[in-house]
Amino acid sequence: MNSKIIFPLLGYLLLVAAISLFAMYQQKRARGAFLNEYFLGGRTLGGFLLAMTLTTAYVSASSFVGGPGAAYKYGLGWVFLAMVQVPTVWLSLGVLGKKFAILARRYNAVTLNDILYARFKSSLVVWIASLALLLAFIAVMAVQFIGGARLLESVAGIPYTRGLLIFGGIIALYTALGGFRASVLNDAMQGLVMLAGTFLLLFAVLHAAGGPAHAVATLKAINPQLIAPEGAGNIITVHLLISFTVLVCFGVLGLPNTAVRCISYRDSKAVHRGILLGTLVMTLLMLGMHLAGALGRAILPQLSVPDLVIPTLMMKVLPPFAAGIFLAAPMSAIMSNVNAHLLQASATLIKDLYLRMFPQRAENEAHLRRLSTWLTLALGILLIITAWHPPAMIIWMNLLAFGALETVFLWPLVLGLYWKSANATGAVCSMLCGAISYTLLVSLKISCWNFHPIVPALLLSLAAFLIGNRLGKPTPREISPAVKQ
Repeated sequence: MNSKIIFPLLGYLLLVAAISLFAMYQQKRARGAFLNEYFLGGRTLGGFLLAMTLTTAYVSASSFVGGPGAAYKYGLGWVFLAMVQVPTVWLSLGVLGKKFAILARRYNAVTLNDILYARFKSSLVVWIASLALLLAFIAVMAVQFIGGARLLESVAGIPYTRGLLIFGGIIALYTALGGFRASVLNDAMQGLVMLAGTFLLLFAVLHAAGGPAHAVATLKAINPQLIAPEGAGNIITVHLLISFTVLVCFGVLGLPNTAVRCISYRDSKAVHRGILLGTLVMTLLMLGMHLAGALGRAILPQLSVPDLVIPTLMMKVLPPFAAGIFLAAPMSAIMSNVNAHLLQASATLIKDLYLRMFPQRAENEAHLRRLSTWLTLALGILLIITAWHPPAMIIWMNLLAFGALETVFLWPLVLGLYWKSANATGAVCSMLCGAISYTLLVSLKISCWNFHPIVPALLLSLAAFLIGNRLGKPTPREISPAVKQ
């Protein structure tokens, strides 16, 4: 094991532990209802915390490994393509934020499914949403656990199983003990670490490549297509641009782990500040990491595995101690992504399923506190066990889960908020049709006019919503109108 890399990383993990203990202390002092405190932090997020938690809940290992790897392979054109992700925070808060918050406060909603039930008054909608969320989240979190352990193994020399125990154990503990407050405070710190690590690596890459102009000239000498908008192999087509925009920008409105953060802020001022800060942070992270991957080819022109570009650059252009500091950046991305999913999965099990079956136990806060803590910890342990012997193709489970969540939640959320005539039958038809069609399109590798499966699947789920809505009964008047601004 490389001690010069491990010591800075150890310091980072100790900081995570300290923040979590502080969050646990804050949570115990809070006077609000336990579920509201544990899963939403008492709806007290300001603009800075809101921006950071939304950004880090979206950014994952792919932003520090897969995205830069694609930029390494396809060139600067992929950097421009990656920038379609920039509006995600603006879309999430602008489209969902105010309406979500009003509805959530009106019905004391703690989870996304609470909002769906308040809007459609259908237990079937909640059960379908809960099942889809849990299945997808297990796949997503298992991939992130594997990514974190592999990163420790390849860069720091920590054996995979030991790294998995360290990485997974820390996330499970601080999320279980500190709840939403620990998650958000760590998200803020992790967002700052990501920004610092991105600037550090990009500066080192530009210096090692002889400056921006020399780096671009080197890329042109390797392959002129690396500096062309279409990318190497002319991969960036109109179809890919549309598909990518739907999958990682517009479709993000249907991701529960980002959507639920839209009901946790304090006031309208926090929303406006969160939009500005979040969009700025997203721009810097996406541009910095993908640009480092693309220009890294001028330094490492012969990598056989593009996804290794960032770990390899870390070891080549940074001193060991600085590499240890930067290692905290992708670790932060993974940890913040996992804790967002882990807390939402726990909320789904307790608030949406357990208390729906045993509503009389909602008043026993001591019982709910113990149950929430132990259940969140148990989910973390389950994920460690799942990731112990990772299947070779688990990455495809991640992509499948990402798109499936969007096809299940996007239209019920957006149309439920903005279309006063939307009803439960339309929502159920949309959720089932979206999940089934996307799964079949991906599994059978069916191509529709060269678009990614997310595009036809979302169109089919929209059509199913409209048809089902015509067949279904109107939602009761007291909850049917779309929420007013």
